[in-house]
Amino acid sequence: MSVDFAEYSRRMEKSLDHLAEEFGAVRAGRANAKVLDRITVEYYGSETALNGVATISTPDARTLVIQPWDTSLLKEIQKAIQASDLGINPQNDGKVIRLVFPQLTEERRKDLTKQVKKYAEEAKVAMRNIRRDGMDYVKKLKKDSAITEDEQKKAEKDLQDLLDKFIKKVDEALAAKEKELMSI
Repeated sequence: MSVDFAEYSRRMEKSLDHLAEEFGAVRAGRANAKVLDRITVEYYGSETALNGVATISTPDARTLVIQPWDTSLLKEIQKAIQASDLGINPQNDGKVIRLVFPQLTEERRKDLTKQVKKYAEEAKVAMRNIRRDGMDYVKKLKKDSAITEDEQKKAEKDLQDLLDKFIKKVDEALAAKEKELMSI
């Protein structure tokens, strides 16, 4: 009997997807609507994602324009952006909100690099926890005599190989994001 690790692989893939979302929300000097993905506003009594109440466009490389479908939300959107960790002051002209992204300073680039390293480390920890769950499952199978000791060793090696493969993907994503952040 061989142990099926599809569930653990799927969970590690989800961790990698989450990391990609986290990286997408870190701005790199260019306007990118993904930085607004985590921002929510109160709309008819419930927290709603910003892209669910407004059109977000990118007229040029350093500007985002947020045009709410209901102009009464302008103040609410402005407050939500100011309360977020974007570090950009929104400009409200009564119809739309403009976000002008300044060139990143060297210090800000280094801060953002530290932030993406933290995200990558969190993803690795999540993946190691998934491996631990898999190892516990394999040990339980061995204890219940469902697999032999050789099968247990092979399953543990397969789990470690799976983890190594995903850790390598995290490192590659981190290197790409760091390169993007440090390029001017």
